[in-house]
Amino acid sequence: MAMGASKLRERRQLRLSVLPPASPPPFTYQEHPFGGLPSTPTGSVGPVVERLAELEKGGVLGHGAGGTVYMARHRRTGAELAVKALRLHDGGGAALREAYVHLGVAAAAPDHAHVVRLHGVFPRPSCGDQFLCLVLEYVPNGSLGDVLRRRGRLPEHAIAGVARCVLRGLHHLHRLGIVHGDVKPSNLLVGRHGEVKIADFGAGKVLRRRLDPCASYVGTAAYMSPERFDPEAYSGDYDPYAADVWSLGVAILELYLGHFPLLPEGQRPDWAALMCAICFGEAPEPPAAASEEFRDFVARCLEKKAGQRASVAELLEHPFVAGRDAAGAQQALAALVAEAEQGDL
Repeated sequence: MAMGASKLRERRQLRLSVLPPASPPPFTYQEHPFGGLPSTPTGSVGPVVERLAELEKGGVLGHGAGGTVYMARHRRTGAELAVKALRLHDGGGAALREAYVHLGVAAAAPDHAHVVRLHGVFPRPSCGDQFLCLVLEYVPNGSLGDVLRRRGRLPEHAIAGVARCVLRGLHHLHRLGIVHGDVKPSNLLVGRHGEVKIADFGAGKVLRRRLDPCASYVGTAAYMSPERFDPEAYSGDYDPYAADVWSLGVAILELYLGHFPLLPEGQRPDWAALMCAICFGEAPEPPAAASEEFRDFVARCLEKKAGQRASVAELLEHPFVAGRDAAGAQQALAALVAEAEQGDL
């Protein structure tokens, strides 16, 4: 009991600060949840948050399996931020993993245009439970999942802008040895100018070597690739980063159709139905009305064998993405989001 109390006090009192490395960090696993990591990333754009007391808590932005996201205001600067409160239950593995990946990204490059920015990680005892609070960039237009619910579907030119932003974010993460593991519309946030940012690293994994296994059931089953469902059957030419490409393909097709594409519209995506559709069914295709570039882009993402799937770098050069005006695509998405919000009034 004395040892347990001592460790709890250590967690509550811990405040570490280190300078960011000149190159990506080694991501060596630490037994202590904050071992060797800064609680406030150095070099991040925006307010420097040293303590949670610097924030004025606002309303709830959303709920998830791991915790609740709140609006917050930085008292000194007035900057808007988001605070994600994660409960450390069952040893806190999921929450600590998310914090660890976020801090690794922030230490290497704190301000990427297409990855949600981290401003700090703080333990917070609350009502007898231990919470971990991630102070994050506030992205004002919600998620693409919200946009889908309001609008129904998106046109191709806006989807091309989404694909470009997500691919750039994934290219950054993969360069750091990080697999996101849960790319889906509700984890893709839309900024003020139509830029899209990758959020939620709860299913993320840091790879020490390229061929480290990434076959796990952490994440949303509906967007899992065949090799994550059935590693033995789909293990040929294994590429751990290819799982993110599959998830992107499913998400992009969902934006086009306005509903989840691997099952008939309205069908509940239970585990058995998903495994049959993903592992044994034919890969879904866009309707014939879609452009040839879009149809080919989706097909390259949804190759069943990971080794045959297009890489992020290849997809960034694909005509569906590279052949379109990037600024125009972002503006189109921003206009669609504004239109959907007006419809809610």
